[in-house]
Amino acid sequence: MILAKLLQPMVARAFLLHGDGYSAARLYICSMKQDNNKEIFPVVDEQGNTIASATRGECHNGSKLLHPVVHLHLFDSEGRIYLQQRPLWKDIQPGKWDTAVGGHVDYGESIETALRREVSEELGLTDIEPRFLQRYIFESERERELVHVFSATYDGEICPSDELDGGRFWSIDEVRATIGKEVFTPNFEQEYIRVFGE
Repeated sequence: MILAKLLQPMVARAFLLHGDGYSAARLYICSMKQDNNKEIFPVVDEQGNTIASATRGECHNGSKLLHPVVHLHLFDSEGRIYLQQRPLWKDIQPGKWDTAVGGHVDYGESIETALRREVSEELGLTDIEPRFLQRYIFESERERELVHVFSATYDGEICPSDELDGGRFWSIDEVRATIGKEVFTPNFEQEYIRVFGE
């Protein structure tokens, strides 16, 4: 009851600003969730060898500590690509559409284990056969990542977790028409062009 009273002004403000209960509910959810800035990541060299550890907060504060991540591009048999929508509470690129699966490698975890964990956590899938495509370094103002890129084909049911704001399959024409319109994360756009040459 006390929590409800504390949140009333925030929800009322969201309703006034956005005119609907959905936006107010999203604001409430965003206020409750956040990334764990104390989570421990490996810090690696450009070959992927672990040389130290750092928290998520340290890796994402502009320090440019190189840390490994995994990405999975998921296609269906029609050639459409599945993209996830990042939730508004994420610390990087909230609300944008992104690679089907993207996640950090935990300290002491292998790339393959991290990929399977992230696929299971984010999409509820355990029966895919990922194929390694390439590894590269991505750098933004806030972070520097050693990205391990995989792809897979899947035609079954996808059950996005509450870590995401959903997802859907996009035709290649839709992706091409949307690149550069600030709908996708810059990382996805750069990687899509780098890997698939579109």
